Amino acid sequence: MAAPPQRPTPVIPREAWEGCSVLLDINDGDRLAFFRLNPGATVKIGNTSYSLQPLVGRPFGSLFRVGPSGLVPCAAEAPPQAQVVADGQVQDETRDNRSLVDNNTAQNLSSEDIEAMKRDGASGDAIVEALIANSSTFGNKTVFSQEKYKLKKQKKYAPKVLLRRPSTRSICETYFKKYPARIGFMRVDALSLLLSMANVGAYSDVLVVDIVGGLVVGAVAERLGGTGYVCNTYLGSAPSNIDIIRMYNLSSDMNSRIFQASLSDVCSLQNSGTVLNGNIQGEVVEPSAVSDESPQSSLALPVDAAVSDGNAQSTGVQPIKIEVPEPSMDENLNQDDNSLSDCKGNDDTSIASKPVKAGRAPSPEKMKYWEEHGFSSLIVAAPGHEVESLVADLLPLLSYSAPFAIYHQHLQPLAICMHSLQVSKSAIGLQITEPWLREFQVLPSRTHPHMQMSGFGGYILSGIRIQKPDPCNME
Repeated sequence: MAAPPQRPTPVIPREAWEGCSVLLDINDGDRLAFFRLNPGATVKIGNTSYSLQPLVGRPFGSLFRVGPSGLVPCAAEAPPQAQVVADGQVQDETRDNRSLVDNNTAQNLSSEDIEAMKRDGASGDAIVEALIANSSTFGNKTVFSQEKYKLKKQKKYAPKVLLRRPSTRSICETYFKKYPARIGFMRVDALSLLLSMANVGAYSDVLVVDIVGGLVVGAVAERLGGTGYVCNTYLGSAPSNIDIIRMYNLSSDMNSRIFQASLSDVCSLQNSGTVLNGNIQGEVVEPSAVSDESPQSSLALPVDAAVSDGNAQSTGVQPIKIEVPEPSMDENLNQDDNSLSDCKGNDDTSIASKPVKAGRAPSPEKMKYWEEHGFSSLIVAAPGHEVESLVADLLPLLSYSAPFAIYHQHLQPLAICMHSLQVSKSAIGLQITEPWLREFQVLPSRTHPHMQMSGFGGYILSGIRIQKPDPCNME
């Protein structure tokens, strides 16, 4: 029997298009901000607002500088040389800064001269070069100090903007840097480990409990690539907030595979029938009629995470506001999804011919399929909720030999849940993992860990669901 034809994976565009969400990296991480490229979208740098229209049609990863007329693409620059090279040999730095005194008299160019250059239309790079030429101590500094001086002046007078594509990593890093409580203090290495331990792959049906704004649901949908399904279950009567999904630029087909159902509706599957020992890997069942009701979140939509290194420890959940001078000029992600333009691929083919909202109720046919076959994996990211009872309700919905992964900021709730699973003998391979991440600064002749970094990334409980042994057969 011939295998059924495989659904083509949607192509992720390499260029920004009008209506998409982008992540702007201003001055090499000094500030990170999410924007939607609407016709009136602007970004405020310093005291001036600049239009984002030059970003439309440009490849992700493009670098822009601030010019007199707005954002201008930068030409490729060679990396700075931090050491003196002569005759093919790397020479040691002989200069030092011991004789330099910071008394504000080394710069011969006054602030009035700089303002005059700006009025005459001088570019930021020209101002930086003038500052270097009029500095009496620049030539006596070490090469490293000279590069540091250039970078400091460039950030002030010639800021640069890097166009980044919002992805699981960039979105998680941005929120963790400024609003860690918004995503349950989940670090990017913990999120990647969560997906790996749950064995999220193509053609999987993943059951998710996402109380971290939709970060996990979006990460699962991005990894599935429009092949499987993800069902986010929420506690209570109101759907949970999954607004972060709108930053992923998911295609209409990928959004149509994201469902939301209440915990009571999902748990009714095991009451209405017996979940069979099936494996849904490699099988795809297309949903038929899907409810037109789209749950709306009652929380504020996070649309701009303007990040500063000096304010990286936020202790409260705060809605992220778009940073524009006038709300009417850049509505960003507060707009309805129907206002989005079609997502175009490299061959100008439409990926999202008709925008579809993520998080609709699953069809009865899909619920019936999950009732008979079970889910292929379970991911729980619900800080502030009792993990033990939540896992006890959701674990029977998995097919046998299906993996699960549970994230929590603290160790004790996972230890209690692990003990409960061991006593009930409903899972094997139980382990609690603490992810650990260390970033290193790698420069010529000097490599060391970053001085300021996160020392804690939460814990993950993982295991595999098995069939409980029959007490009658154990005698």
